[in-house]
Amino acid sequence: MMSLMASEETRTTDMATRSTDPPPTTAAATAEADHDASSETHGTPTAEAGGTRAWATRLVVVGIVLAALNLRPAITSLGALLEEVRDGLGMSGSVAGLLTSVPPLCFAVFGVTAPRLARRFGPGAVVCAGMAAITAGLVIRPYVGGTAGFLAASTLALMGIAVSNVLMPVIVKRWFPDRVGSMTGLYSMALALGTSLAAAVTVPMTDALGGSWRAGLGVWAALAAAAVLPWLPLARDRRSAPARTAAPAADQRPAAPPLRITRSRTAWALAVFFGLQATAAYITMGWMAQIFRDAGVPAGTAGLLLAVTMVMGVPLAFVIPRLATRLPHQGPIVVVLGACGLAGYAGLYLAPAGGAWAWALLLGIANCSFPLALTMVGMRARTGAGVAQLSAFAQSTGYLISIPGPLLVGVLYQHSGGWGLPIALMAGLMVPQMAVGILAGRDRTVEDEAHR
Repeated sequence: MMSLMASEETRTTDMATRSTDPPPTTAAATAEADHDASSETHGTPTAEAGGTRAWATRLVVVGIVLAALNLRPAITSLGALLEEVRDGLGMSGSVAGLLTSVPPLCFAVFGVTAPRLARRFGPGAVVCAGMAAITAGLVIRPYVGGTAGFLAASTLALMGIAVSNVLMPVIVKRWFPDRVGSMTGLYSMALALGTSLAAAVTVPMTDALGGSWRAGLGVWAALAAAAVLPWLPLARDRRSAPARTAAPAADQRPAAPPLRITRSRTAWALAVFFGLQATAAYITMGWMAQIFRDAGVPAGTAGLLLAVTMVMGVPLAFVIPRLATRLPHQGPIVVVLGACGLAGYAGLYLAPAGGAWAWALLLGIANCSFPLALTMVGMRARTGAGVAQLSAFAQSTGYLISIPGPLLVGVLYQHSGGWGLPIALMAGLMVPQMAVGILAGRDRTVEDEAHR
């Protein structure tokens, strides 16, 4: 793992060296310089300032880990108890499908507001507010009563997840510019751990709390509340806010004109690939436990199977990006992941209970298209500005593409009375995912295509 982190950081450094863009003046660097200047003016000892910075850095690490742990339990805990929630609220299959479509909708709609909020209040303050929103949503939604209130409270929690999801990489970059790889790995592991933990323990924890699905969902608010605490002092730390001091004149070079990103076939292929893999991921998180339960698998075991699928992302999130950067074309990885997905869906259709653990492993491998998509975003653009623009386009467009999938699964499930048609839909979407993934994996850059 450490060798991979070192390799990733070395590659990042090499890319930055080859880039023709001037290095940006980060808010953290400017704020730290202001802090040091202020310390000298007031005669604050350097050792004391260094001790304060070290304490703040440790607090940021704790905050990052706790925040990452809370970015998925609101979704996967609901998937584990979806049948009980539907029965308790009198929710139809179509409405349940709508509920499973809310996460990507919130990520697409509210995620785009995160940069503007961060410029005004600072990333730390916005993440702190995001953790508070997750806490409030998880406390309210089990007890608000009625489907509409449940959806509204879920949306509040997902708003907090959306803005925090976008800003966590920003905080990592600003506080740990020389350790981006290792801190991103820590963040990714914590995110996968929170995802799988909620899937695995929600049902047994619900049983231990008296069998009430309301208590089983609401208990996750405690973890979110704990994540608020380290961000409270960081919300007032100006190093987590954008710099207000003008950069030196030597650094104020004319910015390159924005790419006409929509003219790039690679950008469109990557956006569609991102959207289809997100569709598969949210269908899995929202419905896979229910598929196993309907096949006769006990509720607790179904939650464990979902957890196995989610936890596969921990080791493969390190392996796949490293392998992808060593290949001139990422198409073979796309094909292997897609083949695992097709095999998993075939197993769910033919023998969902008999080979449940095998299907969970195969679908867990297939869901690792997410780190591959993020890796290809960094490889399909030459400059930092190009990567940022491509990332924004691919993710915003992709999340919009992913919205109808879980809803359509719910509609098909309700009207067909079984899982044959929904599973056929999931398998059918894997074919275009593989096709656009092969196109996105070609060795070319969006700058070349967008400027034609």
